[in-house]
Amino acid sequence: MSRLARVAVSAVMVAGSLCLVVPAAHAGTAVHSPHSVAARCSQSHLPLPDPVCTPGATNPDVTQSTIGSTICQSGWTKTIRPPVSYTNKLKQQGIADYGYTDTNPADYEEDHFLPLELGGAPRDPRNLWPEPHAGNQNSADKDSVENAVKKAMCAQKVTLSAAQHAMLTNWTTAKSVLGIG
Repeated sequence: MSRLARVAVSAVMVAGSLCLVVPAAHAGTAVHSPHSVAARCSQSHLPLPDPVCTPGATNPDVTQSTIGSTICQSGWTKTIRPPVSYTNKLKQQGIADYGYTDTNPADYEEDHFLPLELGGAPRDPRNLWPEPHAGNQNSADKDSVENAVKKAMCAQKVTLSAAQHAMLTNWTTAKSVLGIG
């Protein structure tokens, strides 16, 4: 990896870690928005989230060696999906933080940037953001890509790390980057 790439990756990791300040004693009990420290998250990246506010996060329980008993196991994501009472609070804060003019929560999906189906962290606010239902390449389009990438990964056509990288880099091009249809 080039020096510039290592610096860029380090900067993104530091920026992402600075966006969320959660005292360890309260990490599992309170809802904290990763966006609160930032003045405002940018919509300029749509249909992707702002990479500083929502960099994505992985689930440490999901590795290449565990995908058969985790994400490739039918129904597994239901066992880790956070309750709506948790995600709705994040969605309301995220709508404000992203500065959306449409403030109706029904017009957004509190989406896991790195999908649960591909080893995304279920409750980490750095992996959750209010994704619009409307517009080009919206939440429904992303769901379709997630399913195709998961299917290819579970069929051992792509690795977990390649799938995660493609989704976090740009989910709109993930299928073509991974060579799946």
